[in-house]
Amino acid sequence: MADPSAPRSPFAPWDRRELPGLFTVEESARRVGHYAWIEMRLFEALGGWVATVPELDVKTTLGRHCYHHAWHAELWHKRLPELREMRPDRLIRAPNAHLEAFVAALTEPEAPDLTIEKLVGVFRVLLPRKIAAYSYHLAATSRITDAPTIRSLGFILDDEQTDWQEGEMLLQALIETDEEVARAARRQSELEVLITRAGGIAGPGSLGPSSTSSGPTSSGPTSQTVGAAS
Repeated sequence: MADPSAPRSPFAPWDRRELPGLFTVEESARRVGHYAWIEMRLFEALGGWVATVPELDVKTTLGRHCYHHAWHAELWHKRLPELREMRPDRLIRAPNAHLEAFVAALTEPEAPDLTIEKLVGVFRVLLPRKIAAYSYHLAATSRITDAPTIRSLGFILDDEQTDWQEGEMLLQALIETDEEVARAARRQSELEVLITRAGGIAGPGSLGPSSTSSGPTSSGPTSQTVGAAS
């Protein structure tokens, strides 16, 4: 028979969550700032392309997707901590010059006949990297102290997965000839080189500890998380 005077666990017996995640407050804030930056850049790119792509189905799809990324950027901005030393204007930036170069290359195609190049950069290079980084963050963050970020990640990943599927279907409908296959492959290869140099959307360590990453390892202390709900 259980002792009624014994202290109770704070969680139900079936709950196997652990308090610490892999990120310190500073590391979480750094990543969230990078996420907000790339979401805004993607919103701007897709919004600009809506006016230039001649294919109506592509135009309407990009028009919907660009506002998804604007909303994602807003969600990340709200997750940043309200601390003076972690002001959003200091955190919302690219992790390094390599990612800035990648975004510049991603947005370079402007001509109406370069729809394949536009879509390959977004749906075969950038979105898979975003989905991977967000999925890693979801797995690595604290299930207890960072529930608001987990909720935001759930919304964002749902959009990203759906948008990626729609974009890939558009590409498969557009690519019909050997020359178009070669164009798509060439474009993907060029951009993969650039984003690999960047280390992903959050820089080196986007998918885990890296020898060049300033982020903590799994043994790092985690006493609180970004903008944890009070």
